[in-house]
Amino acid sequence: MATKVIKDNNQTTKASKSNEINYLTGKPFDKDQYVYWYELAYKIRRFEEMSGMLYGQQKIRGFCHLYIGQEALAVGTVSATRPQDNMITAYRDHGLGIAKGISCNEAMAELYGKATGCSKGKGGSMHYFSKEHKFFGGHGIVGAQIPLGAGIAFADQYSGNDNITTCYFGDGAVWQGALHETFNLASLWKLPVIFICENNGYAMGTSIKRSTRVIDFYKLGEVYDIHSEQVDGMSCEAVHNAIARSAERCRKGEGPCFLEIKTYRYKGHSMSDPQKYRSKDEVEEYKKLDPIEQLLATIKKKKWLNDDHIQALNDKIEAEVEASVQFAEESPFPDNEELLKDIYVEDNYPFLVD
Repeated sequence: MATKVIKDNNQTTKASKSNEINYLTGKPFDKDQYVYWYELAYKIRRFEEMSGMLYGQQKIRGFCHLYIGQEALAVGTVSATRPQDNMITAYRDHGLGIAKGISCNEAMAELYGKATGCSKGKGGSMHYFSKEHKFFGGHGIVGAQIPLGAGIAFADQYSGNDNITTCYFGDGAVWQGALHETFNLASLWKLPVIFICENNGYAMGTSIKRSTRVIDFYKLGEVYDIHSEQVDGMSCEAVHNAIARSAERCRKGEGPCFLEIKTYRYKGHSMSDPQKYRSKDEVEEYKKLDPIEQLLATIKKKKWLNDDHIQALNDKIEAEVEASVQFAEESPFPDNEELLKDIYVEDNYPFLVD
């Protein structure tokens, strides 16, 4: 069964009245929840803004895909799941990795290619990884993480626990064959995985309306008998509740879910993207729905924090991000001996030995 909650394909709507209630508690979202969301979302935003600036200074090399504008997906997911639940995503992974528990220090050091990074400086921007926090990438190949996400979910199902896996991908990955093969198998085996399409409207620089007649991606789940929904990705409340509902279904053994979460990135596909395929007016329209501003507006409306408290929170987060830059600058690069580690099972793989 598929559920559509957004009727306008061009613009994401604000949270509805039904999203004022926390699905997990049956009560209205409280102060602690909103402050948690705001603090984490603001941290991701400031980290990404700093990353973009450092990339411009050539402190960070290679590819770099920023999460600015999509923070509600990250914070809404972690508030609705458990720390032991798994997460896997594509190459726009900084925000999700930080939300899952990777520290700003580890995240920034990885961007610098330093040994103290979350992937020991070997992965860079597109390949964050943390076994400790159940974050399995960061994958550079479009759609490659989708069958891997199903495999992680299968491992939990086989082990008999009730952990679930959230598997993220962009709208450009929807037509990869691997997705459809994985959907079919996940449905057949009733795997505890939530497939999440971060639909920001553009596969790199191509609007979805120029590449497919099926612009409501959530409908694809119906073909494989997967419970599917379309979700407002600019609303932390809507994301939280959709993830909570889906996680409950997975833990009950009812099989996978597919969420098309409609969001928007304010920056280009990557740092090298001139963004000529969309207008400045379009970007500004979506900024009116900014998830962080919506959180802040609610906090102020409820009088949960005054301006001084909010500024203190902001200052603390900005100091944390600033400190991560110094940490990355002062951290060492990996030793030469690390070159062939974490690649082959055997330390001295035969053809690599003189």
